[in-house]
Amino acid sequence: MNKTLPLIASLGALAAFPATAQEAAAPVEAAVAVSADVAYIFNTLLFLIGGFLVMWMAAGFAMLEAGLVRSKNVTTQLFKNISLFAIAGIMYWLIGYNLMYPGDWTVAGWIGEIFSPKSIDPVAGAVAGDDYSAGSDFFFQLMFCATTASIVSGTLAERVKLWPFLIFTVVLTGLIYPIEASWQWGGGWLSEIGFSDFAGSTLVHAAGGFAALAGAIVLGARTGKYRADGRQQPMPGSNLALATLGTFILWLGWFGFNGASQLAIGSINDAADVSRIFVNTNMAASGGAVAAIIVTQLLYGKIDLTMVLNGALAGLVSITAEPLTPTIFASILIGGVGGAIAVFVVPMLDKMKIDDVVGAIPVHLVAGIWGTMIVPATNPDTSYVTQAIGVLSIGAFVFLISLAVWTILKVTMGIRVSKEAEISGLDISEMGMEAYPDFVQAK
Repeated sequence: MNKTLPLIASLGALAAFPATAQEAAAPVEAAVAVSADVAYIFNTLLFLIGGFLVMWMAAGFAMLEAGLVRSKNVTTQLFKNISLFAIAGIMYWLIGYNLMYPGDWTVAGWIGEIFSPKSIDPVAGAVAGDDYSAGSDFFFQLMFCATTASIVSGTLAERVKLWPFLIFTVVLTGLIYPIEASWQWGGGWLSEIGFSDFAGSTLVHAAGGFAALAGAIVLGARTGKYRADGRQQPMPGSNLALATLGTFILWLGWFGFNGASQLAIGSINDAADVSRIFVNTNMAASGGAVAAIIVTQLLYGKIDLTMVLNGALAGLVSITAEPLTPTIFASILIGGVGGAIAVFVVPMLDKMKIDDVVGAIPVHLVAGIWGTMIVPATNPDTSYVTQAIGVLSIGAFVFLISLAVWTILKVTMGIRVSKEAEISGLDISEMGMEAYPDFVQAK
């Protein structure tokens, strides 16, 4: 999604629709060039359609997390998902977009003209680079920012206070994500050295995972999750039907996530590339789900549905760094390894007593790193050294800043609810309402 590179939208051609067999057999020279206006319209539509598909992923995260937390915490989790999306929208407009794509923007100009659309309104201009509308670009980029925040929500579920979480969301969406994403997609230093992350395996998913990991370390595990003898207490989710629905919604939204990151569909080549991205994205998810089915059967003697759901998502995360260049078979393998990672990393985290309620760290952080590091296997224009530099720099920046923010919040206002509130459920203690008020827990 590096907008500093020239889009190839207006340079392609669309073939005229053949009306006869003779016309169908005509040479390639019969193709007609697409006007700049047509390319502009197609590219803008790609951004808008991709954007609302990625926006739909917010519903997927909400349903997945609502299904994987216990019933006494569902309302709180739903609230966190809708509030973080709203906060991301405002913060990315107010600060984040201009940090990610700095251009000629300055702090002084922003402060001096805060009510002027010329200074901070990315939609005010008619065009952006004459290849797509400014509004469609802003809308599409915003969805990635919101996705990063959604990843943190599930990991810290069932014991984090609402207001500290919302404050961290302000920092993450307004500062942390835009700064590290600018290093690549804003034409920054990672882009200059040749780092490649097509749609954000590391820039979005691993970044969200690093922020979640920092929060989980500072926050600590849920009460009763890990026993003194080293064993863990299972805390199954409330509704696997919702979790499965959420996974399918995320799977669908990923076609916009990866497909629209082509950034152009104004030529035959671009249209073909978008279709290839769709196919590879789908096959990687399939590979991740099947790998999770096989691994859980071999390890536990039974198939674990929650692992299969996360396996599919890990496959999607894995292919996000490079969904265009792999073959279908390679996409299945890349997604399959991601799915296996999701299964193996969960017990590793439990051994370290890092409590990740929905499995976001294995799915987004570890699978995201895997997907980024395997890019050179299918894309010869990249190198493993450059990819490693990108992963390490982004990981260190996001993790350390997030760790500092979570620590400051812990010291100043506290980030964890009381033991009594945790036992009774955050729906009552934090929200004062229940998701399932007609259900009475048996004594």
